[in-house]
This record gives sequence, structure tokens and C-alpha cells, in this order.
Amino acid sequence: MISPIMVGQKLAELEEQIKRLEQEKQLLELEKQSLADQLEALKRRFFGRSSEQVEDATQQQLFDESEQLAEPSEGDAQRPVSVKSHTRTPHRESRKPLSESLPREDIHLELSEEERVCGCGAELLRIGEEVSEKLDVLPARFVVKRYIRGKYACRNCEGSGDEELPAVRITPMPPAIIPRGIATPGLLAFILTAKYVDGLPFARQEKSFSRYGVKLSRQRMADWAMAVAEVLKPVIEQLLIELRAGPVLLIDETPVQVHREEGKENTSRSYMWVGYGGAPESPVVYYHYAATRACSAADTIVGNFRGYLQSDGYEAYERVCAGRVDLHHAGCWAHARRKFFDARSGGGKSGAAENALSTIAKLYSAESKLAEWPRDEQFLTARYELVESELVSFHKWLIKKAEHVPPKSSLGKAVGYTLGQWEKLVRYLESPYLSPDTNRVENKIRPFVIGRKAWLFSGSPRGAQAMAGLYSLIETAKANSLEPYRYLRAVIERLPTSTDYRSLLPNYIDFE
Repeated sequence: MISPIMVGQKLAELEEQIKRLEQEKQLLELEKQSLADQLEALKRRFFGRSSEQVEDATQQQLFDESEQLAEPSEGDAQRPVSVKSHTRTPHRESRKPLSESLPREDIHLELSEEERVCGCGAELLRIGEEVSEKLDVLPARFVVKRYIRGKYACRNCEGSGDEELPAVRITPMPPAIIPRGIATPGLLAFILTAKYVDGLPFARQEKSFSRYGVKLSRQRMADWAMAVAEVLKPVIEQLLIELRAGPVLLIDETPVQVHREEGKENTSRSYMWVGYGGAPESPVVYYHYAATRACSAADTIVGNFRGYLQSDGYEAYERVCAGRVDLHHAGCWAHARRKFFDARSGGGKSGAAENALSTIAKLYSAESKLAEWPRDEQFLTARYELVESELVSFHKWLIKKAEHVPPKSSLGKAVGYTLGQWEKLVRYLESPYLSPDTNRVENKIRPFVIGRKAWLFSGSPRGAQAMAGLYSLIETAKANSLEPYRYLRAVIERLPTSTDYRSLLPNYIDFE
């Protein structure tokens, strides 16, 4: 016979077991949801759109791009198109005028003598003209420059043996960045622009040159690029000084594969660090290659900079700022937004993620309203008044969510990241030269990433260093609205006879 005490013990054990199973079930549910979020995120990464726009969209038009972009036919131009709430008639897009900077070649067309006779027999009078412009292209044109140098001799000194007074004198060659060889400033600028602006590896350029009857090996072009970067080092060093002279410095990094690094496999990762700063009216972009992602590499760019350092949440940047009272660390709302976007795409509590995205959108809406304002104290006051209540409410919402959302879920990670970065995220309100995010420096990483897809890796650390210097000059030129080829040609021409390196920077060079 079972006693009541034993029954009670058994019931207590069963209740304890049920509680334990319930807890295990909850943990498994959380793990299941976390794995589902990761699966959806991976699906989006590999098969979805790269855009982070919140609007729903499909890839329906992915494979009919040419048909969608083609101009409508004469019949199609009048065919109504229904769009949910209204019906509209598409119209042909007007052609934009050709740039005035392009050279013009006039081709005069006139009626023949027979056509200039009217049906009544009278001669037609010329009353004006109509001008139609068409765009033509001339393939690359190579010219061999022959330097014919005068050669002089003294008959009286001929055969005298006096080495201090040479009997024969030859007019010297003009100074050049590469003194010996066939490369002119124009050719060097052309090759560097093709690779670092248009993303054409030297191997492809070699084939392109051969079609025009020019034999240039990829190795020779690589040697020239490293030689140019070596000579341009004083200019690039001056660029780093200008980078640190501004009130704000944005920084980010991206992987790059470099071969023949000491103590590393060719398949291992190195990093290209990018800084964006300088005077607000003349920005500077600086690239720095490093074999490591340690904070020492970031500190090479930051150096003695004083002001606001803006970055993502990577801990190396926090260590760079540690212990420095003259360096204030600002965060990036774009990275916080990206985590909520992933949580929204991952199929978790999408309603909460949508709320966060909506709040962040209001911060950017405030920036848009003040886009034309001068960056002064009035701008700071107006910005603060527009976003203060949103930020206070959002912070309270995050704290409340953190208590109920599993920290390992995609939404939990987004909430945790934003709370952990909160002090840095709101710091953009302190300076009129700060924006909510680091998009300006990320936009300067993009050209490098596009080029990396074409040339895949750098053949040596020396080549990676040269590449960093050339990207620095080219992207700074682009940031200051200079045409990269024109700038490179000018600086390569002037450097051999100039020691004023500051005057050769993209934000100071004078083309007159």
C-alpha cells in the first residue's frame, strides 16, 4: 500500500519534471527560432536583394531588364497602364543634351543645286539652319613622342682629354617621374585610371593594348604602378596630415587577400583600412593596408587626430579612443538599422523590428529637412528639437524589449547592439559636422570592393601598399569633383620639379 507521503513525493517529482521539461521546451523553441532567423538571413544574403529598402519587392523584373529599359514603341507610348489606384499613360523620356565640355566637330550639310530650286522655278533662299547633335567615339589613340635632343661639341677641346670640360654636350631630357623607359605621364595616368577607377586588371589592359599594336606586359605595368606610388609617397603622407586636420574622422575596414605576406598563408585575410575626413569643404580619403585587423592598424590612420571619430561597433575603434580626452567616439545608425532589418527579414517578431525601423527612419527624415542648412549652432539646435522625443521614446522601448526578447534571436541581437552603442549613437547630435552614420566612408570602400572582384588579390605586401596610396589620391580627387585621369596626369607631370607637396593634393591643385 502506497502511503500519502509517497504519493506527495511522487507528485512533487512529477511537477518538478514537468517544470524542467517546460524549460527545456522553451529553450528548444528559442533555439529553433534562432536557427530559423539565421536560415532566413542566409537565404536573403545569397538569394535576396542587396538593397535594404523596407518596401516589399520581388525579383520579377530581374530577367527582363532589357525589355523594361527599352524605349516604348510608337503604339506602346499611347497604351494606358493601370497601377492600383489610377491609370496613367507612359511617355517617352526626353533625351538629355550632350555635355558642353565635349569637343564639337561641325559637319555642314546643304541642299544640292537642283534641290535649291522651288517648284515655281524660283531659287530658294537660305533663311537659317537646324543643328542636330550625335555622339561619336574615337578609339584610344597612341602616339610615340620622339625627343630629339641637340648634341654639341667643341673643336678646340676635342681630344684634349680634359674631363672637367667635356667636348660633347647633349640637351638633357625633361625631368620625369620614371626617368628611364617609355612611359609618359599620360600613359601612366591612363593605366592607373583603368585599374583603380574602371576596375580593369593589368592582364585585361595587356590584351586591350595588343589590339592597338602596343606590346605592354602586365608585369611592366605593375612595376610602373609601384614606382609611381613610391615617388608619390610625400604627397600621400601630406594627404594623411590633411585627413587629420578636420573636425570629424570616419573610419572603416574591408578584407583583402595579399600573397607572400610573411608568416601568413596566401588564402588568409588582410585588411584595407579607409579614413574619410579633412576640411568639410574639401574632404580627404585615405587608404591604409595592414596585415591585421588589430587596433594598431586603425591607430595608424587616427594618429594625433583630435575631434570626433565615427565608426561601427567594432571593438578596435573603442580601444583606439580609450584614455584619450581629445577623441570622442561616435556610432553609426546605419549599422544599428541593418540589424533590425535583418531581424525583420529573419521572420522573428517583425512587428517590433518594423517599429524600430520606423523610428530610425524619422531620424533620417530630420536630416533631410535640414540638408540645406549651414552647419552651425542653429543647425544643432534644430536637429536636437526634431529628434529628441523620438530618441527618448526609442531608448525606453529598447530597455523594455531587452527584458522580454531572447538575446540570441536576431531581434535580441539588434536590441542589444543598439543599447550597447547608445551613448555613441546619440553623439552625432554634438557636432554639426557629424551625420547619423558612416555611409560617407562606406561609399569610399565600394570602389575598392568593385575593383577587388576583378583583380581578386594583391601579389605582394609592397603591391598592396602601392595600391592603398594610389586609391587614396584617386578617391580624394573624386571626392573633390576632379576627373581622376586629369588629376593623375597633372601630379605625375609636376612632381619631378616640385617640392610643394601640399599644392599637388587634389583639394589644392591648380590646373591653370
